[in-house]
Amino acid sequence: MKLKLLLDANLSWRSVSVLKNHFEDCFHVDSIGLKIPAKDTEIWKYAKAHDLLIVTNDEDFLNLSLIKGFPPKIILLKTGNQNRKLIEDLLIRERAQIVEFLFSNEYGILEILR
Repeated sequence: MKLKLLLDANLSWRSVSVLKNHFEDCFHVDSIGLKIPAKDTEIWKYAKAHDLLIVTNDEDFLNLSLIKGFPPKIILLKTGNQNRKLIEDLLIRERAQIVEFLFSNEYGILEILR
């Protein structure tokens, strides 16, 4: 299983090029062919069909995960409104934890705090 991230609309599309250097692949929700703005359920279905981890700071995905289970798995950033660089650095720093989460069969949500 590859470590592929799907950044939600509330995260910068500019982070894709930086994160691709540290993860197998990275996409932004605005560039995958869904209607903009995409509905959370559409993002969910796309991520599930393409084996992507959803990276977001939107707790609506937490609710979807609690209702529907996983996959897809959700990385919920509990950082408040932060600049792009901080988010990128945080994801890169927590890469080992994200890899462990990807291969876990127990958890569908990973909360990452600042």
